[in-house]
Amino acid sequence: MRVGITGVGTYLPEREVSTAELQDGIGRLPRGLLARLTGIDRRRVAADGEYASTLGLHAARAALRTADLDPLDVDLLLFASASRDMVEPATAHILQHALGSRAHALDVTNACNSFVNGIDLASSMIVAGRARRALVVTGETPSRVMRPSVASMAEARQSFAGFTFGDAGAAVVVEPVARGGILDVDTETFSEHWTVGGIPGGGSRHPRGDEHSYFVGDGHKLRGVFEKIGASILDRVRARTGFEFTDYARILVHQVTLPYLERFVEVTGVPRDRLEVTVPELGNMASATLGIQLDRAYGRLNAGDRVLFVGLGGGVSMMTMVWEKS
Repeated sequence: MRVGITGVGTYLPEREVSTAELQDGIGRLPRGLLARLTGIDRRRVAADGEYASTLGLHAARAALRTADLDPLDVDLLLFASASRDMVEPATAHILQHALGSRAHALDVTNACNSFVNGIDLASSMIVAGRARRALVVTGETPSRVMRPSVASMAEARQSFAGFTFGDAGAAVVVEPVARGGILDVDTETFSEHWTVGGIPGGGSRHPRGDEHSYFVGDGHKLRGVFEKIGASILDRVRARTGFEFTDYARILVHQVTLPYLERFVEVTGVPRDRLEVTVPELGNMASATLGIQLDRAYGRLNAGDRVLFVGLGGGVSMMTMVWEKS
């Protein structure tokens, strides 16, 4: 059985916040430092009353329209996101209620790889006969875990990665296709680096306290880890599929900062003209990043065009997926 993506939808909040405006609120940083170090000019930020499920809902409706489907046509709903509305219940249920679906609903979470993990899980369940058609949705609101101000340069360094964030929603319909579809998936996990960055609060270690609710981490160390492990998974994909970078119409890469993306191109040899560059105008949208890029490319793709997804996630994990448009 071939399984592919037949509908794509995204949503960006209306409010736009410039990096200069963000830095003015943070304080204690040299003027223009964030823009120079990140290459991010602006990002979208969810409004009060907009949640992870809200962004996902708009994207889900758009994906269903693209595929000419009704919510009741879906029998598996995965909310695959680093963000969520609350610890319990699963945000998939909140989304399901608003959408009007009756599908089996659950959450999938694995930092910035959540969305691609969700697509892979949906495909696997369809191949296994556990579902007929899936809707995979992400709603990312990482702006809510940015530290609003810093008291020292040490605190600024610890919180720096969080200042790259922007909010967005994305969704795809996954179902059997006659040709093309998902051709290859690979994953690699290096969990010894789980302490490099994250949001420590909300679980059993730190159930309460604002101090634990902000993203903290060592961005320099995280970048170093990805540089060491990034090329090997791409080498395996090339060896297994026989596809060179030039065989892909688009290459979608998780983007944290513009300098990091440029370094990724330098280390891996990925042709820059195959990329969908989103980070300067939208920031790091966590797992929604690849969904936004896919939506931008989708209308320009022809049947038979291949797309390579390259996911990078805290924890640390890497993931690739090769998809051919049907």
